[in-house]
Amino acid sequence: MNIQIALATNNKGKLKEYRDILAPMGYLIYSPKDLNIEVSPDENGKDYRENAYIKAKALAELLNCPVISDDSGLEIEALDGFPGLQSARFADNFPSYRDAQMDLINRLKGIDNRKARFVCTICYLENKDAKPLFFEGVCPGRILDNPVGDSGFGYDPMFYCDEANANFGEASDEIKNAYSHRAKAIAKLKIFLAIG
Repeated sequence: MNIQIALATNNKGKLKEYRDILAPMGYLIYSPKDLNIEVSPDENGKDYRENAYIKAKALAELLNCPVISDDSGLEIEALDGFPGLQSARFADNFPSYRDAQMDLINRLKGIDNRKARFVCTICYLENKDAKPLFFEGVCPGRILDNPVGDSGFGYDPMFYCDEANANFGEASDEIKNAYSHRAKAIAKLKIFLAIG
């Protein structure tokens, strides 16, 4: 049984994470690039749910298959949750993610509280007219003094996952697929897909 689902991202790391987790269930995950579609809606929602829905809805309007999308962010407690909803856009202001990581780390100089968490909200649309379903995951941890490793993507190298006792910049795919915010949200989506 192969069921097609479109994923509203062209981020290779994110695409791999979804495929690794959902492929064993018989799901074929396609990106807009795979389908020769260009879609880039304005993510102007007030929270992760709204942004995830905006992206899912825009892609669902162009396709005749279920769509999943997510919005995620890194929330640093001492910075009042920044960059949070603006995580991707914040990184866009720098030549590389490593530069964005160092900017955030420098903002924490002299601050003892290094608590942070990754947050992910998935939106699932059966079709363009369907009621959106949401699945959320949170990964608690802390910010490292310096980025470590080249694994993962985004802000992973500056994040230590408490539950996995691992730096996400060095963690294997197996660890990430067990403990990451996105993996936790996908796990809830998996349960829905299995019984739905």
